[in-house]
Amino acid sequence: MSTLHTVNKSPFEKTSLDVCLSHAGAGASVLLLEDGVYGATKGTAVETRVKQALDSVKLFVLGPDLKARGLSEDRVIEGISVVDYAGFVDLAAENDKVQAWL
Repeated sequence: MSTLHTVNKSPFEKTSLDVCLSHAGAGASVLLLEDGVYGATKGTAVETRVKQALDSVKLFVLGPDLKARGLSEDRVIEGISVVDYAGFVDLAAENDKVQAWL
């Protein structure tokens, strides 16, 4: 059973991203949205942990939420795919369930 995990909290104020990555099974998809997009940026304290997660899970970040926070796509960690709202819908449809990490 495939799962899309969504994280909408900043990794600098909540542990949602770390807990999510600890529980996401191999092959799972993780979408960072809202303030969760900060976890997808280069040069942060969580970059190493996120890069390690790329070995077992597929990571995505919502492009419009990056833009809303003044972040450009060139700030995104290599290996993380930027998706739009249609891509978000596709991810939800491709997976058997969606797990939100708050």
